[in-house]
Amino acid sequence: MAKAKRKKRFFDVDIPIIRKETQLQGYEIKDLDGRLIKYDLTRTLKGKSLLLQLKVKVEGDKATSVPRELKLLPYYLRRMMRKGTNYVEDSFSTDCENAQIRIKPFLITRRKVSRAVRKALREKAKEELIKYAKTKDSSTLFEEILKNQLQKELSLKLKKIYPLSLCEIRILKVEKEFEQKKEVKQE
Repeated sequence: MAKAKRKKRFFDVDIPIIRKETQLQGYEIKDLDGRLIKYDLTRTLKGKSLLLQLKVKVEGDKATSVPRELKLLPYYLRRMMRKGTNYVEDSFSTDCENAQIRIKPFLITRRKVSRAVRKALREKAKEELIKYAKTKDSSTLFEEILKNQLQKELSLKLKKIYPLSLCEIRILKVEKEFEQKKEVKQE
């Protein structure tokens, strides 16, 4: 007896962080669960080359996506670098309200500066980002980086040490999600 051929179809997947919708191909909507989407945000952010990675979650007959990683592409950083400047980068892992995240800030100074100034910028940036991330959940952090709010606040705080020509978050990645604790009232 011959098996009936299954036909792939397109299913709508909602991307709430950028208020858009995309389509993924699969046999059933359940097949999309856990699939990764890479979305290029270069045109929507006016030339700032960001690559957004999302993970699809299916609930019932609706598919939505949650951000997993935000990456600034290397050619954008090379374009921002100039002769006679220094750059400072760092990589550290920290906890936010609902996940453990890895943050990689990237700072470019206006002129060449000493190693002590670069170290002070790196340490202050790390301290401020860890303090900031503790009070927010991961989706809020992704939204604020897309809107450039986090970078602007950080730049203003680091300006007291040395003025920067560029203050960006090169990579923001969710390493591990924490279990949501449901509080049950006992009577």
